This record gives sequence, C-alpha cells and structure tokens, in this order.
Amino acid sequence: MPVYQIITEDVRPPVTSVGVIGWIKTNLFNSVLNSILTIISLIFLWKTVPPLIRWIFIDSLWVSTPAACRNIDGACWSVITSNYRFILFGFYPYDIQWRPTLAVILLIVLLLISRNRNFWSRRLLYVWIAGLFGMGILMKGGLFGLSTVDSELWGGLPLTFLLAVFGLTAAYPLGIVLALGRRSKLPAIRILSIIYIEMIRGVPLVSLLFMSAVIFPLFLPEGITINKILRAQVAIILFTAAYIAEVVRGGLQGIAKGQYEAAESLGLNYVQTMRLIILPQALKIVIPPSVSILISAFKDTSLVVIIALYDILKTMQSTLANPNWMGFSSEAYFFLACIYFICCYTMSNYSRRLEKELGT
Repeated sequence: MPVYQIITEDVRPPVTSVGVIGWIKTNLFNSVLNSILTIISLIFLWKTVPPLIRWIFIDSLWVSTPAACRNIDGACWSVITSNYRFILFGFYPYDIQWRPTLAVILLIVLLLISRNRNFWSRRLLYVWIAGLFGMGILMKGGLFGLSTVDSELWGGLPLTFLLAVFGLTAAYPLGIVLALGRRSKLPAIRILSIIYIEMIRGVPLVSLLFMSAVIFPLFLPEGITINKILRAQVAIILFTAAYIAEVVRGGLQGIAKGQYEAAESLGLNYVQTMRLIILPQALKIVIPPSVSILISAFKDTSLVVIIALYDILKTMQSTLANPNWMGFSSEAYFFLACIYFICCYTMSNYSRRLEKELGT
C-alpha cells in the first residue's frame, strides 16, 4: 500500500470541526456578534426556563380546591381539571358528551388520513362525506335512536374545530374561483371579483361577524331564521376566501406566459388549461403564504366569542367568571394557548412536508 494512502487514512478532522462541538462553533460562536447574542440568549433562558418549569410542574397543584390553590406559589391546574368538561364541550348535555368526543376523534382521524398523499383520490372524498355525515349525526342526533341536541348547546372544542375545518375547507376553493375571476378577460366577472375582494379585505372580520349575527336577520322574512353558527361560518368563509384569492392570484402571475401558449398549442380549452397545467403549478408556488392565511383564519375563529358563540375561548372565559376560579387566568389561557399552538404547528409542519414532497 502506498505511503501517501496510509497517511491519508490516518488523518482525521479536528475535534472542534465535527460533531456537536463543530456545530456549536459554526452556528453559535462563528463571530463576535453571534457569540455575544448566544451568551445573552443563554442567560435569558437560564433566568426564565427553570422558574417556568418550577411554576408549571414542581410547585403546582393539579387536583385541589380553589382555596388550596390560593396558598401556593405554582400554577393551579385544578381550574382545568375541575372544569375540563365544560371547557371542552360547553353546554352540551353532560350525560351524552361522549358524542362530541367521538365526533372530534372522527375528525382528527380524517385529517390524519388526509395527510398521506397516497390516499388522495376520489375515494377519500367519499370517506370525508361519510365522516362529516357521521359527525353531524353524532352532534345533532335525531337518527339511530340518538336524542336531538339543539345547536345552541354546541360549544367548546367541537365548535372551534367545526368553524375552523369547514371554514378553511370551503374558503380555499372559493378563493381560487375569485382569483381566476379577477384575472378573467370578461370585464363583468373581473370587476365583480375585484369589488368583492377589496370590500372584504377592507373590513375586519369582527364587522362581518356582527353583520351576520345582528344585521343579516333583519333582512329575512318574518318567521324565517338561520342558525347563528351557520351565519358565523359563512362570514368566516367569505372573509378567508378574499385573502386566499390574492395569494392564489400571485401564484397565477408567477406562471410564465409560455405555459399558457403551450396549452393553447395542444388545443386545450380554458378549463383544461387551468385544471391540468396552470393551477397545479400556481398552487405549489403559494403553499407557504396560503398556509399562513389558513393559520391566521384558524386563530380568528376565536372572534366568534363576541357574538356569544361558546367556542373554547368563550367556555374558558365563562369558567373564569366563576367567583371560585377568579385569579387563575394565567393557567387557563396557558392551557388554551397550548391547544392553539398544537393545531397551528401541525398545519405549519404539514405544509413544510408537502412543499418537500412536491419539490418546490
């Protein structure tokens, strides 16, 4: 064996350039400024994380009375454990709360199945239709011997998921239609799309919710009413669709003109061009901003609290209004923030994975 080959095999990179030490040196201490920022960050974490862990886990009480909680230095998680059924399900009848629990589990299973692109087919659409029908039966009742529950009693986590999932699912295709309408060559369709998008984006969601809850019923004929949840759902859909339309329009403008000309040369009509060539490319481009809009829309569902819908934020506020549990808002809103964070992080993580799979 040649001498130079033996020497080459025996040479190893410096310990400070590989492994954990190498990563720390490259990413945290690669310059004077980064070294200072790293040290400041470590000091901040040292001052905040241990006390936070102590407050959450060590000095906390999980199952106790409100009086016992007032004499501790840690968190009082009893405000959650003692009221979790009302927080999660609102005024839904206590003895049949297994029905909304099963409905939420069914929805989560459908979402987990839909994460896998191998299941994306027409059969999945039928599964979703059957699943949503089953959820409606579980929540409303009236069939298969289930007692009927008025929708006014729906609340908590099932209502939050209902407004979010249905709102986002319906808003996205509507936003695509509006984006195509805004780029249409027909003046009437283009002008109507522009007016709708700009008007909706020019007002806050709160105003639309107030209109759906207070003003819209005034225009209905006497004796005709529309469910408050349905009115709020429509307002969320219309609001989110306007923002999705602008994001999708940006993706359409990013497609080269040659793609349209190539489709034309193949003899494809407008619908075929959009469905087979343009939209698949445009929607891949706008995955990050689209998910940002959808995450914001999911968090905006908490605004239905102002029209007296008992979503999970409203049930939490009602719990804190109880004199026995006043003063424990930090624990309550920390728990609520964890729920929203898990949902939003899941959406964000899935979007990153989808980007990677689609090669964008």
